[in-house]
Amino acid sequence: MKPGFLFRPAPPKEAGVHRPDGADGRVGIIDIGSNSIRLVVYDGPHRIPSILFNEKVMAGLGKGLAATGALDPQAVERAFVALERFRLVADKIGVATLHVVATAAVRDATNGTDFLARAAEIGLDVSVLSGEEEAEMAGEGVLAAFPEADGIVGDLGGGSLELARVKDGKVHDRVSFPLGVLRVAEIRKKGPRALRQRVEHMLGEAGWHGKGAGLPFYLVGGSWRALARLVMHMTDYPLPIVHGYAMPAETAQRVVRALAHLDKARLKDVHSLSSSRAGALPDAAAILALVVRELGSASLVTSAYGLREGVLHRNLPADIRDVDPLIHATREEGRRLGRFPEHGDLLDKWMAPLFKEEGAYETRLRHACCLLADVGWRAHPEFRGERGLETALHGNWVGIDARGRAMMAQALYTSFGADGEPEIVAQLCSPEDRTRALRWGLAMRLGQRLSGGVAGPLKSSSIRLEKDAVALRLADGDGALYGEAVERRHKTLAASFGLKATMSEA
Repeated sequence: MKPGFLFRPAPPKEAGVHRPDGADGRVGIIDIGSNSIRLVVYDGPHRIPSILFNEKVMAGLGKGLAATGALDPQAVERAFVALERFRLVADKIGVATLHVVATAAVRDATNGTDFLARAAEIGLDVSVLSGEEEAEMAGEGVLAAFPEADGIVGDLGGGSLELARVKDGKVHDRVSFPLGVLRVAEIRKKGPRALRQRVEHMLGEAGWHGKGAGLPFYLVGGSWRALARLVMHMTDYPLPIVHGYAMPAETAQRVVRALAHLDKARLKDVHSLSSSRAGALPDAAAILALVVRELGSASLVTSAYGLREGVLHRNLPADIRDVDPLIHATREEGRRLGRFPEHGDLLDKWMAPLFKEEGAYETRLRHACCLLADVGWRAHPEFRGERGLETALHGNWVGIDARGRAMMAQALYTSFGADGEPEIVAQLCSPEDRTRALRWGLAMRLGQRLSGGVAGPLKSSSIRLEKDAVALRLADGDGALYGEAVERRHKTLAASFGLKATMSEA
């Protein structure tokens, strides 16, 4: 592995399905949390498996735990209604490997052992994660989505808060605190400054004061994702995808103040914010503001990946873990929807000489675009540009930020024959980014027309920048490939560089 490059592209020929734990078949995870219980069933490519089924029940097992020390009896009954359904659903779906994990509520409750025994009676073997294990899995989940993450992962649940230091593709220090959203009410009873004092004391005593200075803080957990959705709503953010959404660290304190004056009815207007999460927002915001202040965090980055994805990621072989999740996912999408599975990698290699000055960030995005270069062919010709825009902006990608999505959107929009710059792209990336992405799209469009989508013409031709021209060189005898449509696209590409178009035969 090269220094400073924490993942590698998936091999072009890779198209098989590999299960995270080595078993054949679908993999399911039942996550028994302090606030919610969820079943997620995964299927598809091994590095970034698709979610086949996802269902959550807000059982509230940790409700009252801080006061009584025990799981709430009514919540336990709700939990087992959900667990019996989830066990049966997993069986009906054909889950081959089912992981069942429990976290803070079951771990800390005086009647947690009784809960586990009852779960065993219905055929569920529950693994109770320690606080440090829970923190480690949250860190692994963030690394699965952000392989180059360098910062502090914070996972806020109903019963606990986990912190983990991630760097160089690994989880380092980790810690767990009994500081979930369901415990805040009991803490506040001790006075108006009780929560602040509790956070400062816990993090300071554990040696985490200032540990995140200058680093991003990765937000994991439903309550903090809900906070991010609220901020997106309040700022009219144009892209309704919470994963990868970044904010300044001081946003946390601003949200605390905003929630103090916000009409609760307005929360219903927030996209994808469930009513079950809305009530916990003030406490979640208060914890976040205090934690990032104590850590000294520089920014906030929202992660849709957390404990469940961490369980899968930890069980992957090292060579699979190191695969770039964006390249892996776009290659699989191109293979599934395109006509010529090998075409994307060849197209990227063919047009690379035009963009030699690009850094790793742009090179990686350009490769992803090329892997998606044929996904719009089934769409109506007049709407292929919109198909490309939609695929890039709203695809289920990880390892990419909003700027990267916008650049990919511009490239595919252009490649599929649409003109101009979509408004949303202009809102998410710079004019320089858009110019670069437009050139990618024009180069992709030329390469596809020249080759007809097959390998031969790309392998036998070359394109490069010269002093005053974009020079296309064809193999001897292939001059007839340079038809009117190819010439027109060649000239358009050259004009985007402010150069002329030249063609020669070897």
